[in-house]
Amino acid sequence: MTAPASTRPTGITILSILAGISGVFGLLSGFGVMALGAVVAGGLGAVLGLAILALAGLSLALAWALWTLKPWGWPLGVAVAGFGIVMAVVTFFLANNGIVSLIISVGIDGAILYYLNQPSIKALFGK
Repeated sequence: MTAPASTRPTGITILSILAGISGVFGLLSGFGVMALGAVVAGGLGAVLGLAILALAGLSLALAWALWTLKPWGWPLGVAVAGFGIVMAVVTFFLANNGIVSLIISVGIDGAILYYLNQPSIKALFGK
């Protein structure tokens, strides 16, 4: 059952929409990295592509869980943000992404972790 928009905080609505968009683009980039990365970097590229696909799947599940205020949405949000930080660091070292990209990615996921750990947001998910 979908939560009424009046009971869902605007921040959760925004995170849900962004997670959905991230999941769709993650699927596209994951398949691209897996195919191109396997040709260029061998098995390591394929593994990185699979990790991006895993994060995309989690992002799509998170979008639905946040939109419908499922109790498991909060821990999944924390896990996805944490995984996003790890992936940002890994791609910084393995794919030679710039430091600006690393700072932006870690900053966004850090802000999401901070928001999700606000008492009112945790209470919304029964935590």
